[in-house]
Amino acid sequence: MARPKSATHDLKRDQILDVAAQCFAHQSYAAASMNDIAAAGGTSKARLYHYYDSKEAILFDLLDRYTQRLLALIGEAEATAQRRNLDDRAALHELIRSFLQEYQTSATRHIALLHATQFLGEAQRETILNRQRDVVSAVTRFLCRAYPQRLTPANQTAVTMMLFGMINWTFTWLRPGGPMSYAGFAEEVIAMLEKGLAS
Repeated sequence: MARPKSATHDLKRDQILDVAAQCFAHQSYAAASMNDIAAAGGTSKARLYHYYDSKEAILFDLLDRYTQRLLALIGEAEATAQRRNLDDRAALHELIRSFLQEYQTSATRHIALLHATQFLGEAQRETILNRQRDVVSAVTRFLCRAYPQRLTPANQTAVTMMLFGMINWTFTWLRPGGPMSYAGFAEEVIAMLEKGLAS
C-alpha cells in the first residue's frame, strides 16, 4: 500500500516551484541545474528528487499551475462582472487589473512561460500552448464585447496582442515599490484603451 502524502507535501512543492522559477529567471532554464535549484532552496538534490523526477517535471508543474491560474483569473473576472452587473468595458478593465495584480507577484513564473515552454516535451508543450491560446481567445472576447465598433475580424488579433504587449513585459521594467505601482499601471493601460494619448 502506498504511503499517504504528508500534509506539507503540496506546500513543499510550492516552495520548490518558487525557487525553481527564480533560478530559471536569473540563470535561464537551460543553464539552471537540479543542483542549483536544490542549493537555492537550501536542500539536497536527493530531497528535490523526492518531489520531482527531473528539471522538466518542475518546469511543467510550474507552467501548468501558472496557466491554470491565468484561466482562473478570467473565470473570476467573468463571475465578478455578472455579480456586480458590470458593463462589458468595466468587465475588461477588471480583468486587466486582475492580470497585473497577479503579474506583480508572478514575474519569475511569467518569464518561464515566455522563455522556457520550448524546453518541454511535445505533449506537455502542447498543453501549455493550448492554455495560452485559451487565454488569448478569452481576452479577445472581452475586447470584442467591450469595443464592438472598434474590433473587427481583421484587427481583433492585432489589438489583443497589442494589449498583451502592454502588460506582458512589465517584469522587465516595472518594480514593486518603484515610481509606478502595478495597480497604477493597470489604470494607465485602461486609460490608453479608453482615451488614447491624444486626449
